[in-house]
Amino acid sequence: MDSLKNCTLCARKCGVNRLENKKGFCLSSDKVKIARVSLHAWEEPCISGKNGSGTVFFSNCTLRCVFCQNHEISSEGTGKEVSIERLSDIFLEQQNRGAHNINLVTPTHYVPQIIEAIKMAKSKGLTLPILYNSNGYVNRETIKLLDGYIDVYLPDLKYFNDKYAIKYSKAPNYFNVASNAIQEMFNQVGTPVFDENGLIKKGVIIRHLMLPGLLFDSKKVMDFIYNTFGNSVYVSIMNQYTPTFKAENYPEINKPLHPKHYDALIDYCLSIGIENGFIQDTGTNSESFIPEFDLRNC
Repeated sequence: MDSLKNCTLCARKCGVNRLENKKGFCLSSDKVKIARVSLHAWEEPCISGKNGSGTVFFSNCTLRCVFCQNHEISSEGTGKEVSIERLSDIFLEQQNRGAHNINLVTPTHYVPQIIEAIKMAKSKGLTLPILYNSNGYVNRETIKLLDGYIDVYLPDLKYFNDKYAIKYSKAPNYFNVASNAIQEMFNQVGTPVFDENGLIKKGVIIRHLMLPGLLFDSKKVMDFIYNTFGNSVYVSIMNQYTPTFKAENYPEINKPLHPKHYDALIDYCLSIGIENGFIQDTGTNSESFIPEFDLRNC
């Protein structure tokens, strides 16, 4: 836990001593806070499978996305503090529920505690693949700490142009930080491996939530992914953007994504050679898909 004395887990490198209950940008102390533990059916098919992905939603966040669907836990602090031992038991409970994996949702600011919980859970019989489901704004050095503990990385790559990252997520240097982190993720787990049922056991799936009006930026993101990794990673292109939270203050994104723009991005991916990917049907941009953060199973 020494890394919490001078916290630099995310790109902000606040340097606060969280062991003394001081809080930086993410508003997290040395205590882990979670808001929901459940079997999640709406991840990519190779993650959710038939039984669901064993999601653990962590409270607080290293970004401040103005359109955040999960703002209740990311910005407003909803959640319950749990011990590392309790977190390890939660992993085992998810396994007992039949989850296909342990899905750590927005975990970066709790990496040291999560590593200890994984060690503890594995000593008590945890065998499921561990997924690191992050917003991408994490230092490469933090990802290196996870080597050997994470089987599948599920990072966002939200923006190419820094002006959008700053405007919509208060995240300067986002692309450089996230792209470096993703390269380290790939170095650790390599090309995707699936079991006989099509469930992912190892690898990287890069998610990109397309925003209204940012087709050109999205194309630059896809250029980077293909030019860097070819078809050795999967991409997940999401059309589920819903104007929530503070989006009303930004007229250009206070509207649903235009379906033709989404189709244009898919066509572009095919044209540059991307073969491995997931796309979404229409109708996913509904608030009904936003989880209820009711502290269940915490």
